[in-house]
Amino acid sequence: MTREPLFPTGTDEPTTAPPPGCPAHGLGPGGVRRLYGPEAEDLGAVYEELRAEHGTVAPALLHEDVPIWVVLGHSENLHMLSTPAHYSRDTRLWTALQDGSVKPDHPLMPIVAWQPICCHAEGDEHLRLRGAVTGAMSTIDHRGIRRYINRATQHIVNKFSQAGRADLVSQFAEHLPMAVMCEILGMPDEYNDQIVHAARDLLKGTETSIASNAYIMDALMRLTVRRRAEPEDDFTSHLINHPAGLNDDEIGQHLRVILITSYEATANLLANVLRVVLTDPGFRAQLNGGQMTVPQAVEQSLWDEPPFSTMLGYFAKQDTELGGQHIRKGDGLLLGIAPGNVDPRVRPDLQANMRGNRSHLAFSGGPHECPGQDIGRAIADVGVDALLTRLPDVELACEEDELSWRTSILNRHLVDLPVKFAPRPQQDVMQRPSVNPMPRQRPNDSQFSTPRPQSTAQEPAAPTSAAVSEPARQPGVFRRILRWWRGD
Repeated sequence: MTREPLFPTGTDEPTTAPPPGCPAHGLGPGGVRRLYGPEAEDLGAVYEELRAEHGTVAPALLHEDVPIWVVLGHSENLHMLSTPAHYSRDTRLWTALQDGSVKPDHPLMPIVAWQPICCHAEGDEHLRLRGAVTGAMSTIDHRGIRRYINRATQHIVNKFSQAGRADLVSQFAEHLPMAVMCEILGMPDEYNDQIVHAARDLLKGTETSIASNAYIMDALMRLTVRRRAEPEDDFTSHLINHPAGLNDDEIGQHLRVILITSYEATANLLANVLRVVLTDPGFRAQLNGGQMTVPQAVEQSLWDEPPFSTMLGYFAKQDTELGGQHIRKGDGLLLGIAPGNVDPRVRPDLQANMRGNRSHLAFSGGPHECPGQDIGRAIADVGVDALLTRLPDVELACEEDELSWRTSILNRHLVDLPVKFAPRPQQDVMQRPSVNPMPRQRPNDSQFSTPRPQSTAQEPAAPTSAAVSEPARQPGVFRRILRWWRGD
């Protein structure tokens, strides 16, 4: 037996909304719970209510009462991610788009509109586009990126180190990932407060999200045209020159999804880790004492507070069943990252240590697993460690219960994180840090890559420690980092 869906596709049955003030006012047509509006400010609580009412897969409503299935179970999410024969990321399959329920001005349109990107592709087209992305990513010098993240952190901290006070969300967590991503993509001059604001606004589903999306796309398309004419050693140039032969529209759209998802995920991850360090004395003591490394702290945060709480979306290619629910062809499903991470079947004790376990859903899975997760981890690992090394006495400048969050369908992030510390002078770092020149794409990273030609030219020497101009570290911190690199 399978349960019939509570919102059959294409239903025309009239429904009556409850009057204002009614206890059921948070419910939509058919008594289905909404994932937006005042009653959905705490989406974590809504997901648990849905789990109690419907099990591991539950019906819900997006903005403007568009029906969606929320996948709440850990194994059900993994099944959806790893079964491309049944579930696709091609939004054109979604009945709600086909029948006009999702209108062109829908606040989530920048997210759900089909684009010529690997995230929305399948089969050979997915292999072609994904191969270009992973091939370009294979050129990134990860050691060089870590040095860049460290120096960029010093530049950002220099802006508030003498004040003795700062907001680690707006002045640090929201800026470091954008500075890093702009450098990787090859547009460091675009990094400013406006692009940071646009990137945050785009995913909120606000009235200005479409305008923010246009601003981001304008910057990325200008970059695409510029690098097509004059390639350099950056990610965008390698993506353009990949043998897969992406056109300008494909290049621009891939740059957008890489920039926005990497930025938003890492900004949230940085804020979440720093909040726990500042509010949990035991957590901080383990970091300071060497019982826990920063990467382990980051991994625990990816379980407890994933940067994206859900991902929209997956779409049924045929009638199927998931979590005891009958899913019809064309139905949309939300990847439930946060609710899946707290599924009581895999985490009966939410206080248990998960630091060595990477089976969380924070980076999705299956054919569409996040290809840039190592960059996100590097920004969080190095950024948090460099900040705490620079400001070892940093502490929260308000009561913990005064902290507030802003919630959207896709994530939950801190509004601010005020801190205080002893004022410190600025550090002398490079005027504009940059990563090492990127090598050619590695031939084994994509079926579309070509063998690397033999060369008799001598490889450029690695920069010396004097050229890198790393900030001095105390011996205790060095031992901590050494343990980190060894994996102890």
